[in-house]
Amino acid sequence: MNMRIIASVGREDIAVVYLGETTNGKLIECVEAMQPPHSRQEKWILLVSTMFGCPVQCMMCDAGGFYQGKLSADEIFTQIDFLIRKRFPDGRVPSRQFKIQFARMGEPALNSAVLSVLEELPIRYHAPGLMPSISTIAPRSSKAFFERLLQIKETKYSGGHFQFQFSIHTTDPDLRDQIIPVKKWDFQEMAAYGERFYQLGDRKITLNFALAQGTPLEARFLREYFDPHKFLIKITPLNPTYRASENRLSTYIERSKKQRDYQIVNALRQAGYQVIVSIGEVEENHIGSNCGQFVSRHLTARQRLADGYTYQVEGERLDVL
Repeated sequence: MNMRIIASVGREDIAVVYLGETTNGKLIECVEAMQPPHSRQEKWILLVSTMFGCPVQCMMCDAGGFYQGKLSADEIFTQIDFLIRKRFPDGRVPSRQFKIQFARMGEPALNSAVLSVLEELPIRYHAPGLMPSISTIAPRSSKAFFERLLQIKETKYSGGHFQFQFSIHTTDPDLRDQIIPVKKWDFQEMAAYGERFYQLGDRKITLNFALAQGTPLEARFLREYFDPHKFLIKITPLNPTYRASENRLSTYIERSKKQRDYQIVNALRQAGYQVIVSIGEVEENHIGSNCGQFVSRHLTARQRLADGYTYQVEGERLDVL
């Protein structure tokens, strides 16, 4: 599959978003990113799309504005090939940590082609630092995906070479259903899978919260399900997306106050959890490379306003709440 790059935005020392067009005329986005002050030799991050848009429509994510189907394994690899060979033409990636996140557009657990890509990655590139990363809302319809993912991780990425994350956003089950409006695993089911997924030597499983003001995140609730020896908490700012603005969501974590003493963070640490407050560069918001931001949505914002923000989901059978 060929991909024609029609636009890019960003800074090479922070992040660059590439907007591509496939041979069938569909738009796709992928990202390469740094994590200052680390050099590219130390850490390099790719974010690739697994869907053309996303059918889930989380309350803070602009990628849910439209959905035009799943990418094939070849279409996912086209993004990875482009990003790698732009920097390393021989396909040899020397970065000590080379993370590939299946997190630009789409819920990866709704696309089995992601599993085919994960199986082939270690033999397709010479990349000793390779570490794939799957972030998922845990759709209830994806049980077969998660079972096969478990097998792939154990055979190809054991010993800390895989990063797995549940995107949860709140400990209030009812509010979680509003934020992520599809049928998904409950806390008990996520915890049970995590117990099977985690093996000695693995990275802890991440529980991610893109935390909005007034959104409950209770340490006591989490301790009922998630063992702090196997799960860690990552709290990120709520990025400035169109969807967040439409839904009147504002961030709990402020990028401009990196050293702020947050009550929720303190309570989680007192409960025994490792807590990462992940605050990137402010410039990433202007670039549009952060989670939930979607350059294509920005480029067509005026037209979408004229259309009254009408969202269509085409082709994907998804259990909506």
